[in-house]
Amino acid sequence: MKISQAVQDVLEVVPDHVTVVAAAKHRTPDEIETAIGAGIHHIGQNYVQEAEELRRAVKADAVWHLIGHLQQNKARRALACCDWIDSVDSLRLARRLDAIAAEMDRIFPVLVEINSGREANKTGFLPEKVDDAVRQIADLPHLKVEGVMTMGPRFGRPEDSRPYFVETRRVFERLGALQLSNVHMNILSMGMSNSYLVAIEEGANMVRLGTVLFGERPA
Repeated sequence: MKISQAVQDVLEVVPDHVTVVAAAKHRTPDEIETAIGAGIHHIGQNYVQEAEELRRAVKADAVWHLIGHLQQNKARRALACCDWIDSVDSLRLARRLDAIAAEMDRIFPVLVEINSGREANKTGFLPEKVDDAVRQIADLPHLKVEGVMTMGPRFGRPEDSRPYFVETRRVFERLGALQLSNVHMNILSMGMSNSYLVAIEEGANMVRLGTVLFGERPA
């Protein structure tokens, strides 16, 4: 299926209040520009180097998100090429981003990553420990917490993802109730190509879609 048609099909299904971030790992500039031309306004990249290269190559306007794990030594480069950091998964990273953003005299929107499955091989804050972390991030003046994100299983039955999404929505609501300054629970980012409809049912207003838009990645 052509990318433009796939984008249109997704946008017909996704409610208007839900932002679609095109997860464009290993995609070409032409593929990304086609998606933007079909109605995508947000592009997600997993890797800083790839984000740098594509941001230079893609001429169409879009908002660029860093959606993968960000190493601290690449934080400066990430802030230079991305508009959002969607995967703040530690206090050390948050402090590093804030220090660099201060040098740039900018305030960056970020999402706090929740390890909703409590998986040892995944990054992010555990649901029961994130409140204290967000209170500390709230004190960083050059970061603006706009919400939370979670990964959930990439494969398997879509329904298998629901417990992850329910857990993350509870965290999202709990953090919002804290009414912390500099923290705005506007974005609940969860759901990928195999699970985004379930995520939307559970309250997601941002989804990260790759395969359903672009097709399978080349080997």
